Amino acid sequence: MTKGEASKRDREKLRKPQSRNETRLRELVIETALSMSRSGLSPCRSGNVSCRFEDGMLITPTGLAYEDLGAKDIVFVAGDGSVPGKQKKPSSEWHFHLSAYAARPDMNAVVHTHSLHAVVLACAGRAIPAFHYMVAVAGGDDIPVVPYATFGTPELAEHVARGLQDRKACLMAHHGAIALGETLPKALELAHEVEVLAEQYYKLLLLGPPELLSDSEMARVIEKFKSYGQNAQS
Repeated sequence: MTKGEASKRDREKLRKPQSRNETRLRELVIETALSMSRSGLSPCRSGNVSCRFEDGMLITPTGLAYEDLGAKDIVFVAGDGSVPGKQKKPSSEWHFHLSAYAARPDMNAVVHTHSLHAVVLACAGRAIPAFHYMVAVAGGDDIPVVPYATFGTPELAEHVARGLQDRKACLMAHHGAIALGETLPKALELAHEVEVLAEQYYKLLLLGPPELLSDSEMARVIEKFKSYGQNAQS
């Protein structure tokens, strides 16, 4: 028996029954996936959702309709990519979910969408530049587009990790969009914001080359966002 096989066997033995917290997180993953799908961000079975848990994550399974999911169907994937115990197969995109958590230890949720306008821009290889100050919600002066790689591959995961090092959202060429959040609701909210910005930018391009905000103004906006709303210190 190899060291890796022994480690997996030990993890299966030590894995505890679901706690209330784990069950609630599994339910939140389903609720987020349903909301994502029903809002049109990812029609049918496209897209996927995860949240950080223990040394790994809880993620939607592959190939199952969100309406048919129960808490037990959400898959725990360990930090090394193994799937302990007898579980469903995780989303084929589990690689880039894990890479996103590794790149951003401050983030606890990932929402991946195939939303219409984000996909259009991603297929054109266009990042979303600073045409509007709200681009800063993703953490920088643009929402980048990372290079294409086949879905479900470590290569795509590497691209995603680089794209999210200093951003909370990015587009994936010829694929879709990813949004991160401290919580599942925040990640889903950002995914909606990315789609709104993608649609606005797409329509703006129809009028001709857009004017962009300066680097200095975007830096000012990013700084102001740190103390905006509920982030403000009393």
